[in-house]
Amino acid sequence: MLQDKEKFLSLKSPPGRLTAEEAAWMLGFSAHEIPILMAKGLLKPLGHPPHNGQKYFLTAVLEELRRDEKWFSRASDAIVEYWRNKNSRKSQSTVAVAN
Repeated sequence: MLQDKEKFLSLKSPPGRLTAEEAAWMLGFSAHEIPILMAKGLLKPLGHPPHNGQKYFLTAVLEELRRDEKWFSRASDAIVEYWRNKNSRKSQSTVAVAN
């Protein structure tokens, strides 16, 4: 997979639409963080893909987002908030089990 990522990132002209994994590579996020960004409304897939279907993203939009410091700040905050909430739910359930 690392070779795929390196090969993709070295392309002079990436394809017009990218998969979620390729979008993650381009933006510097992990592939599992893309659904979090979509749920927060910070990243929108092309068209109207089914909930469990392959999502594609427009390369031109991703290139604009790469240069947007405010967007990166909001996206990073969304990821941190997601994990904070998930971890707090986990610790709450652990406390409930202990009682």
